[in-house]
Amino acid sequence: MKRFNILFLALLAAACVRVAEPAPCGPVPSERQLRWHDMERYVFIHFTTNTFTDLEWGYGNESEQIFNPTACDPRQWADIVSRAGFKGIVLTAKHHDGFCLWDTKYTEHNIMNSPYGRDLVREVSDACREYGLKFGIYLSPWDRNHPDYGTPAYIDYYRNQLTELLTNYGDIFEVWFDGANGGDGWYGGADERRTIDNLTYYDWPVTWEIVRKLQPGATMFSDGGPDCRWVGNEAGYAGETNWCTLNKAEFAPGHADTYALNHGQEDGTDWLPAEVDVSIRPGWFYHQREDGRVKTVDQLMDIYYKSIGRGGNLILNVPPDRRGLFHPTDSANLIEFGKAIEKEFAHNYAGQAKFEASNVRGGSRRFAASQVADNGYWATDDGVTEASLTASFRHPVTLSKIVLQEHIALGQRVQAFTVEAMIDGQWQTIDSQTTIGHKRILRFDPVTTSAIRVNITAAKACIALDNVGLY
Repeated sequence: MKRFNILFLALLAAACVRVAEPAPCGPVPSERQLRWHDMERYVFIHFTTNTFTDLEWGYGNESEQIFNPTACDPRQWADIVSRAGFKGIVLTAKHHDGFCLWDTKYTEHNIMNSPYGRDLVREVSDACREYGLKFGIYLSPWDRNHPDYGTPAYIDYYRNQLTELLTNYGDIFEVWFDGANGGDGWYGGADERRTIDNLTYYDWPVTWEIVRKLQPGATMFSDGGPDCRWVGNEAGYAGETNWCTLNKAEFAPGHADTYALNHGQEDGTDWLPAEVDVSIRPGWFYHQREDGRVKTVDQLMDIYYKSIGRGGNLILNVPPDRRGLFHPTDSANLIEFGKAIEKEFAHNYAGQAKFEASNVRGGSRRFAASQVADNGYWATDDGVTEASLTASFRHPVTLSKIVLQEHIALGQRVQAFTVEAMIDGQWQTIDSQTTIGHKRILRFDPVTTSAIRVNITAAKACIALDNVGLY
């Protein structure tokens, strides 16, 4: 997706005018979070004994001998993920059943005691490096195998295993903390109940500090962050209104207001953007009975527009089959999904447009999308929270999508906006929405137009928009 930054800084410099940047508005992302935003899409891989028992949640009493993929090839996974344009892989190093996919020294319930007999975390991390992908880990807080689960001793065990994963497998871009944890009446072990207080048992701030110390560049996911939040569903969509801010203190892994997670909180105290987790199949693990129910390219594209297109990141689960390979249907659909994204955003008509804004911070109203520079963006004067940006074409063009991005390094500001098209000499509204955030993609019926106008009708502070794409 070719990007045209809306540049006003060079114009001001040319006019010998020195203009200060807008002040930050509310919570702002860290450098770690900005890198996470730019990744946009990556793949989840669920793989454990469940693949061989045909379960979604194992009981923890499965024999290590059942884990026996006969043709397991993480390089195949990485190759397909890379060809589809995804930027990373997050692997379930341990799911709720407690079976560990690496050579851990803290339990015998691990892959080295299976017929496979090799450190799969190592193989996946190596494959990611080979194919230019980032590598992340999922370590289930819940463990239905470990006898000490529900006691303080288990927390030491969990942190020891987390330390292994964070020190032995290179750079980690994301650490995924699931909210399912055996509390509130869930079955805790294989055959008994163990009830915990999931708000206090794990003492999450101490665990998070381990990640900060060992992998300072890693983003941490959970219902309550601390870096990115669950989107509140597993269906593949963020709210049409989607704030990147949330009151972090009100949330914790396994303790969530799904409405707030889906939409964010406009006056939230922390930058906590949404990650949209969804599987390419009905389940998270491979089941042969679902071979005919793999999401189509059209379904995946709809998810793309409702996740990345609403300001979130997309983590799409693709589970290996019992051979340890991506199924042919999953592979084909994933690759075609990547091609469909490329095709839909192959040509950005913004490069042919001349832009005029109703207000530009400190100066000229006219500029062209070809005036591109790093870190350039359109900003209005302080106090100007309503303004328009018009892209005009010498010859009419046919458009069906518009991409908008705020300069989120200074916070999320836009509360409402409309998009209009000049059709037969008249402005016609083609969409009306609320938030923009990192990226907002609007789809509409194709229109042939000589001009597009974006009207910011409400914002929390002066406007700061750094990309408009017209497709």
